[in-house]
Amino acid sequence: MTVKPDVRPARAHFSSGPCAKRPGYDLSKLPTDSLGRSHRARIGKTRLKDAIDRTRAILGVPDDYRIGIVPASDTGAYEMAMWSLLGARPVTAIAWESFGEGWVTDAVKQLKLNPTVIKADYGVLPDLSAIDQASDILFTWNGTTSGVRVPGADWISDGREGLTLCDATSAAFAQDLPFAKLDVVTFSWQKVLGGEGAHGILILSPRAVARLESHTPAWPLPKIFRLTKGGKLIEGIFEGETINTPSMLAVEDYLDALRWAESIGGRPALFARADANAAALNAWVDRTPWASNLAVDPATRSNTSVCIRIDGPAELPKAMASLLEKEGVAFDINGYRDAPPSLRIWCGATVDTADIEALIPWLDWAYATAKEA
Repeated sequence: MTVKPDVRPARAHFSSGPCAKRPGYDLSKLPTDSLGRSHRARIGKTRLKDAIDRTRAILGVPDDYRIGIVPASDTGAYEMAMWSLLGARPVTAIAWESFGEGWVTDAVKQLKLNPTVIKADYGVLPDLSAIDQASDILFTWNGTTSGVRVPGADWISDGREGLTLCDATSAAFAQDLPFAKLDVVTFSWQKVLGGEGAHGILILSPRAVARLESHTPAWPLPKIFRLTKGGKLIEGIFEGETINTPSMLAVEDYLDALRWAESIGGRPALFARADANAAALNAWVDRTPWASNLAVDPATRSNTSVCIRIDGPAELPKAMASLLEKEGVAFDINGYRDAPPSLRIWCGATVDTADIEALIPWLDWAYATAKEA
């Protein structure tokens, strides 16, 4: 029988969404004076605007970009952008994992836009140089279910005619987002900063706003997707006046995460923590003969959702994940249901590198134990 390691991770939360809370998180410390109040009262709007302003400062969002808090997590934010902006130009939809495939499905089957679809298998990127820059481009920055990210934005032309719609939900706060290349950026609180679910962030460039105010979609827009009124942007959405009722408890939780991010040094510190976590895990992958990174090209490997192939029967990763959960040393690390059999270990900034290092011997133990069974 394989001997269990002596050291356990202090926090066993390695889920890729919702993600680990920040170090030292304490629910009882959250302000509660906004609870039970109208989100349209001064206190609610002030807290929502504070969340927007802190998001702008930490991410380095340009002053002329709008930031809104919208319903239904990253999915709601991205579909709001698709339904509101698309139809004026040809569309190119790029997919190399599950969430990108979802946006392809929306463009093809729901909006019926007849897009150019560019796909790649899990683990690799498609040829980004072949993309028509006159089209509107749909893509994910970091493939959460494959661990494959774009290696920068040089493939996006500064002189593009179309809009770029970027799903950045597992990249924001961990990877550099060059906003000059991005016209729509979406993410959800429950990813990199470990916030609570159900809310999304929608960031719009001036070019995206101009499209909103000049283009009327051919399809009906439900109220929850409407960003304009009388042909003009509803500015209140980007000042803390949400379309529907938000959870103020979730807002307070997000503000707590943002304050923590500020306290450790902001964006550079968040990037450094994620990089250190991924480096520790990938060093183990590199020295382990039965493990390999699902992302084939090191330049495209995620520093948040690290996906690991395990040599052996297809059921082996799931068996390992189950053993580790029973031991209380790693929760929710089985690969995504649509991905190849794998482990998916979150390395974002709210995870401590010491916990990644403590987990590694347990991965060896789980592999040996599952093989013996």
